[in-house]
Amino acid sequence: MTGNHSSIDRSVRTSAPGSAPFSESDFLLQLGAAVRGARANAGMTRRELARRSGVSQRYIALIEAGKGNVSIVLLLRILNAFRDVVTKAA
Repeated sequence: MTGNHSSIDRSVRTSAPGSAPFSESDFLLQLGAAVRGARANAGMTRRELARRSGVSQRYIALIEAGKGNVSIVLLLRILNAFRDVVTKAA
């Protein structure tokens, strides 16, 4: 989980207060990259992440491409899917 969490942390740090404004499209692109990286670090396919999170494979692809305007609740479901994989691996 540490590898997954740090990629998301890096994205957040680049948009810290005092830095240049962060556009919605930039945010969605970075969020998508973070989800894609976390999925790769967990060794999961999109299909497996979709099954574990209850989010469709097509929507996960949109999120990873920076085109899905994802809700906080869907992000929580995706995060919990990653946590399940890490917990089982430990």
